[in-house]
Amino acid sequence: MSNTPMAANPLTRAVLEIDEYASGLGWDQPARLFALVDTAQLRAQEPGLAAQLGLRDEPETTGLTPIEQEEIPAGKPLDEFLGTIAWPDAVAGCALTVERLMLPPSVEASVPEGLSGQKLTQWVAQHPDRQEVRMTVAVLRDGSRDSALRLREKDSPTEVLTGGALVPGLAEALSATFED
Repeated sequence: MSNTPMAANPLTRAVLEIDEYASGLGWDQPARLFALVDTAQLRAQEPGLAAQLGLRDEPETTGLTPIEQEEIPAGKPLDEFLGTIAWPDAVAGCALTVERLMLPPSVEASVPEGLSGQKLTQWVAQHPDRQEVRMTVAVLRDGSRDSALRLREKDSPTEVLTGGALVPGLAEALSATFED
């Protein structure tokens, strides 16, 4: 993707590429799952697919190519769906982009006691300080992690936060898809 900023490592570049792709689709989108494959291996082992993805003419650099997977089934909780995934050896990692509502940490103390599940979700959705966020989280088989967060109110490529520990729970769930 031409507008993706150059990042220090291939995983960060892949996360930013997926974030840019999701941004182009707009908000209020379903979660999307991606396999991350080694670009050089993809060119060598699947030249036809590499050509379809526009990778044939790119410079020979190390990197990861995100390949979007089939749509995540509607109505199935994300954690249950992730528990059904097993990746072939050719997949170096995976990534997920998902939209959620968040509250700032300063609101934690005001959450009514005993709220959980659907009631907590409703409370957050009605809170005046809620923020819509798109999270893109990626993990590799070797344990590497990275993520990008984009707030709807600051929907700009220059306002995307990145870091390996931004969404630890989702990173753990994605890492579990590589366990035997």
